Amino acid sequence: MKPPLVVIGDALLDVDIDGTATRLSPEAPVPVVDIDRHWQRPGGAGLAAVLAARTGHHVVFITALGHDEHGIRLASLLGSQTEVVALPYEGDTVCKTRVHANGHPMLRLDSGAGHPIDAPLPSAAAEFIASAGAILVSDYGRGVARSPALREAVAARAREIPVVWDPHPRGPAPVAGAALVTPNAAEADRELGRTCHDTERGARLCRHWNARAAAVTVGPRGAVLTTASDNRTVDVVPSVRGVSGATDPDTCGAGDRFAAAATAALLDGMPVHDAVQNAVDSASAFVVDGGAVRVSTCAGSLGHTGGSTDDTRDAVALAEHVRRTGGRVVATGGCFDLLHRGHVGLLRQARLMGDVLIVCLNSDASVRRAKGPSRPAVSQADRARVLCELGSVDAVLVFDEDTPEEALAFLRPDVWVKGGDYAPEDLPEAKVVAHFGGDTVIVPTVQGYSTSSIVNSIHTTTFSAV
Repeated sequence: MKPPLVVIGDALLDVDIDGTATRLSPEAPVPVVDIDRHWQRPGGAGLAAVLAARTGHHVVFITALGHDEHGIRLASLLGSQTEVVALPYEGDTVCKTRVHANGHPMLRLDSGAGHPIDAPLPSAAAEFIASAGAILVSDYGRGVARSPALREAVAARAREIPVVWDPHPRGPAPVAGAALVTPNAAEADRELGRTCHDTERGARLCRHWNARAAAVTVGPRGAVLTTASDNRTVDVVPSVRGVSGATDPDTCGAGDRFAAAATAALLDGMPVHDAVQNAVDSASAFVVDGGAVRVSTCAGSLGHTGGSTDDTRDAVALAEHVRRTGGRVVATGGCFDLLHRGHVGLLRQARLMGDVLIVCLNSDASVRRAKGPSRPAVSQADRARVLCELGSVDAVLVFDEDTPEEALAFLRPDVWVKGGDYAPEDLPEAKVVAHFGGDTVIVPTVQGYSTSSIVNSIHTTTFSAV
């Protein structure tokens, strides 16, 4: 089994509010934004960790997490895609809320001023760093990268494995011996105290930070790579074109995508030049496709398919938005009556296959027809609410039919995931998915876990007690 890719850094909760502005407020000459959608996603190093997980590697994220409402939500979002090791934290979780109207940014609201507590490195964090195949330090200047114990552990590993350091102006210097440092040009010049030419900036950084290579990102031009061993500087331009010509591109998260892709490539054994080329191409495509991955809040109202209920509109609107911004829509379905380990494993695997996961949930009537009059044990409203509380689930759409073909015709997912041991062609809904160009993926079930066996066990125990 390949060793994990360990990401270290400051996690934030990012909130995006999209809406329309067509009038001014009567209280003051400011626009009124009518909210169309409210999104939540991991931010800061949390986004870097999520993007690293999208490369297919097992990602362990070492970060400091608060216990307030925002921190709990952030931990849930991160836990659905990465293995999280929490460091001690004091204060409120940092939350950044961006408001967009008519596709344009209008306002950003920042809250929370919490920070990590200086303490010995937890044993789990030390063990994962010691077993890592590569490490990405995604510094957002809020204290995680300053931990003496953490820096000592990372510095020791930098002699043995690739360590990529994405620095921050308010953060500490990278540890000596980093395989790659990845500032942008403005950050590099600020650190060096002078405006440098592309051909000299990387060499100065390698000496300044005792790094083996520096990849200075220069916006749509890509990056300038300098290797300390031969003092060689080369321009690395994106193979994917179109960023510079895009209309008002959202570059939020492009640096995280660059650093995560470079680290994953180094872990896969690529030479540094190839790793940086891969990172430039990934970041370029990321911007062209619409920028930072957005994770929506779950649908709140429940009903049946047919185009008129709130949850249908919410789930379909979510799918349409993700497709429009270049994302990948994943859907799965089932009764999810008495949620158990098998369900959770299926949902987590499905969520890793794309940018959003929508659950097609059998209604109470649909479950009764399939399972008998004694089922479901839990009502559709409660089943949907429990699913919505899982970090792996972005929306729920309840359907009343025996099979989810009609629901899938509304959603048009890129990937339809089912748990079981049958072939995709045995599923009637697979034809609907294929009609829209989607794929059907079968995930093996976890043996020994089923709702029916749980229900039967409860009945047996109850009757035995009587």
